[in-house]
Amino acid sequence: MEVTGFITAIVIGLVIGALGRLVVPGKQNIGILLTLLIGVIAAIVGTFVAGALGVADTAGIDWIELLIQVVFAAVGVALVAGIMGRRRV
Repeated sequence: MEVTGFITAIVIGLVIGALGRLVVPGKQNIGILLTLLIGVIAAIVGTFVAGALGVADTAGIDWIELLIQVVFAAVGVALVAGIMGRRRV
């Protein structure tokens, strides 16, 4: 991954985190900064997974890569919200 790809993954990760939070049903007891951090991590991991699957470089918008990133963000938000919810009980 090049530096520009890494920076792009971070910027897109901010949006991905918000989308991941919207996909998860119910109320999540985590802050917006943690949600954005999860989105950045999901974007980076999703980019690597899409590259490994061979769908990272397609003509136009990489919809499959974006979908993979949102799925990782949704799973991350659900896991962290579940862990944070158990801690506060």
